[in-house]
Amino acid sequence: MAEPPPVVLVGVHGGEWFGAAAGQALYAATVLIGAPRHLSALPTDLPGQHVTLTGSLGATLERAATDRDHGERVCLVVSGDPGFFGLVRLARGRFGSGGLTVHPAPSSVALAFARAGQAWDDATVVSAHGRPLDPAVDAVLAYRKVAVLTSPEHPPQRLGQRLSERGVVVRDVAVASALGEAAESVWTGDVAGLAAGEFDPLSVVLCVTPDGGADERGWAWGRPDETYQHRDGMITKAEVRAIALGKLRLPAAGVLWDIGAGSGSVAAECARLAPGLRVFAVERHPDDVERLRTNLATTGAVVVAGEAPAALDELPDPDRVFVGGGGLAALDVAMARLRPGGTVVATYAAVDRAAAAGARLGNLVQVAVSRGVPIGPGPGLRLAADNPVFMCWGPEA
Repeated sequence: MAEPPPVVLVGVHGGEWFGAAAGQALYAATVLIGAPRHLSALPTDLPGQHVTLTGSLGATLERAATDRDHGERVCLVVSGDPGFFGLVRLARGRFGSGGLTVHPAPSSVALAFARAGQAWDDATVVSAHGRPLDPAVDAVLAYRKVAVLTSPEHPPQRLGQRLSERGVVVRDVAVASALGEAAESVWTGDVAGLAAGEFDPLSVVLCVTPDGGADERGWAWGRPDETYQHRDGMITKAEVRAIALGKLRLPAAGVLWDIGAGSGSVAAECARLAPGLRVFAVERHPDDVERLRTNLATTGAVVVAGEAPAALDELPDPDRVFVGGGGLAALDVAMARLRPGGTVVATYAAVDRAAAAGARLGNLVQVAVSRGVPIGPGPGLRLAADNPVFMCWGPEA
């Protein structure tokens, strides 16, 4: 018995396909399945029966399989490149690689960057179509050039609102809609305009850090203390901070609490190193809260004004916790709320608190740092010791 012909996927824009082989497949098809906007834009002399795509994609593929098994030459007409966040993965699972032929058009992302006059070989592309929105927000926080495929459940303006909530401000934004079609439009602006606008839900949103703008992602940690506003030296010193971040073993995603955040230096560096983390910086002193807001303004971290442990009640359970203040009561709450596999790191100046915390967490070290300072006007240096810090951490993975 002869094998049935492969199901064909043809990408189009505004009724136009790309390449002679795609045209030959369309004219050879006896059944053409696609969205109304795609089918209505095709040439009227195509001989195949038009079948409007309705319901789930799985049901559409089953219809295509049934028609194929009855000897029909089936062609699925889709937008752009079906191998790029499109139908190919699902269709390959149904028909196998040998039962599928693909003729792509340029992807909507390629067209969006073309309309913006930008290369996109250095871009990160994420989809919010049938997927949560937060990974797209995380990508914009993490990378300089990002394209987001939006959807009815996550339209462009909702992306803008979430970016604003996470503290993203400095981005050049473009919203490209109905690309390659008669109704094509490209809006340009900023994050605030994106959040306030109304756009076609099925769009491509480009978020690009302007030339010369700062990249909010960073693989540097233990940054100089002068990077952050702080009160009278009340900051987790750079060297201690670097060790604490190593002990935290930051995951790619999850929830982190910085309790007694002070300047927010730990929260800021955690947020930049792992933009998929939801970082909550908890601080009780009103003056420090204002410094926190300044230091964390572009990181996406959330400032929680209040005294631990009561201020922790409404926060989601953590995967990682840094305790820079708040005493043993805050540590006990953090350990009780910690998710499986999580880690707590706590620093103390007092020996008695450190000993109690070390007993709870299982690990304790003293971190002593001495800095080189000039001796008189010459080139000589002496070592000036910082106050030692006790660091506790656990549970061990």
